[in-house]
Amino acid sequence: MDHNILQTTRELIDEVGYPALTIDQVAARAGVGKAAIYRRYASKAEMAFVATMHEQQLPPPADSGSLHGDLLALVRTFHVRMAAPAARQLAPALISELAVNPELKTRFQDTFLAAEQAAFAEIIEQAVARGELAGPVDPAMAHLLLLGSLASALYILNLPVDDTMVTNLATAATAGITALAGQHHSDPDGAAEPR
Repeated sequence: MDHNILQTTRELIDEVGYPALTIDQVAARAGVGKAAIYRRYASKAEMAFVATMHEQQLPPPADSGSLHGDLLALVRTFHVRMAAPAARQLAPALISELAVNPELKTRFQDTFLAAEQAAFAEIIEQAVARGELAGPVDPAMAHLLLLGSLASALYILNLPVDDTMVTNLATAATAGITALAGQHHSDPDGAAEPR
C-alpha cells in the first residue's frame, strides 16, 4: 500500500504540481481511504517529501576508501533527489510547514534527519578508523556542512548546481570536518587553541 500511495503522489505532483495536490486526490487514485494515508503520514507535505525526496531508509553509505570520496558519493545521491522538479516545488512548502507544525518537525527530525545523520556518523567512523580524521566529529555538524549547503544552494540561493559545485561542496565539507576533528582532538573542551 505504501508503494501505491507514494507512486500515486509522484504521478499527481507531475500532473498538477505540489500546490494543487490533495490527500483526497491521492486516496481516490490509489484506491485507499484518507485514514490509511494519515496513519502513515502526518501531512500532505510529509507524504510528498517521502514520495519525491527521501524514503525513511537510506542506502548504506559508500565506502570509497576516503572521506572525500564517501562525502562526494553521498552528496551526489542527495543532489539527484533534491534537484528534481518535484523536490524544488515541495521544499519551500515543507520548510514553511516545519516552522508551524511541531508534530511534523519532531517526526522529520526523528526519521529523515536521524537517518541522514546516521549516514554521516558511519562515514566519520570509517574515516577515523582509516586514520584520516584525528577523532570523531558531531554528525549533525557534518550534515550541516554538506547537505545544509546543498539545500541552501538549491532552495534559497537558487544557484545552478552542477557536478562541479557538488564536488566543491564535498571538498569544502571534507576540509571542514577534518578541521573540526583536529580541533576537538587537540582540546577536550572543543575550544580552539590559541595560535
